[in-house]
Amino acid sequence: MGIVKINDQLHEDIRKASSVMVRSINAQAEYWIKVGMLAEANPSMTFSEIMREQMKQADVDLRKVIGG
Repeated sequence: MGIVKINDQLHEDIRKASSVMVRSINAQAEYWIKVGMLAEANPSMTFSEIMREQMKQADVDLRKVIGG
């Protein structure tokens, strides 16, 4: 574990997003970092495609989750 310095406005944006997404501030920051890394590593994929692939890798059957 380490400390990452970010500006106050970004911290405030993370705090606000974390309350909407029902995540801790740290979990929200980690999520955004992971998604950003995945997006940079896969520039031709959309956000939805990245999330679908992550769910597939985690063996989550989205049809069961969304009732389809």
